[in-house]
Amino acid sequence: MCGPLSGDQGDTLKAGAEDSLTAHGRPGRDRRMRGLRWRYTRLPTQVEDTLSGEEGNEEEEEEEAAPDPAAAPEDPMVPQLTEASQVLSASDIRQLSFHFPPRVTGHPWSLVFCTSRDGFSLQSLYRRMEGCSGPVLLVLRDQDGQIFGAFSSSAIQLSKGFYGTGETFLFSFSPQLKVFKWTGSNSFFVKGDLDSLMMGSGSGRFGLWLDGDLFHGGSSPCATFNNEVLARREQFCVQELEAWLLS
Repeated sequence: MCGPLSGDQGDTLKAGAEDSLTAHGRPGRDRRMRGLRWRYTRLPTQVEDTLSGEEGNEEEEEEEAAPDPAAAPEDPMVPQLTEASQVLSASDIRQLSFHFPPRVTGHPWSLVFCTSRDGFSLQSLYRRMEGCSGPVLLVLRDQDGQIFGAFSSSAIQLSKGFYGTGETFLFSFSPQLKVFKWTGSNSFFVKGDLDSLMMGSGSGRFGLWLDGDLFHGGSSPCATFNNEVLARREQFCVQELEAWLLS
């Protein structure tokens, strides 16, 4: 027969009941967890890890295969030279090829004249050009190692006045290539005298000129091409000169 519980016994039973409810996830646990935010991290499965790794590899391959938007356009057909140039490197030739008119692209280059083989003589250059009608690339290196020259729309020849077309231009590697195209201001493209060769003119100044010995020359800004001085100084001495027929 059970009698009434004393105060201590009642408290003991009450505490035991609360502990029992807490152990089974009942109100005791609810009181302690009330107000907490749930956080959990979902762990990927082995299959997901494998797929994620494959996707990552595919993205890396796509990034490697993607073309650089800032890359230069496709190179034109690299011309074939009849012999190696003593002035221009392969990179110089490739850069210049971008600026030639379409009718020249892909044509072989024939070395018509060079000072190391034919001597320093403008008359010799004229003689070597006889019978040629195609465009010509005139390139030279001066005593400072500067490389520059001109593209002429037709062969270099003796003339009473200026000749050529707007395809003619001047250029200089200083050290990056700079090209000076026709401005339309005048038509003073090329003029061949007995004792001098001139390309581009205006106000008594020439974009490029060479003396009868092809040893001394000069370069000044001119209206025809609005060019800079092609060499490091306006007066220069030629160390090597080449004339290439581009047809």
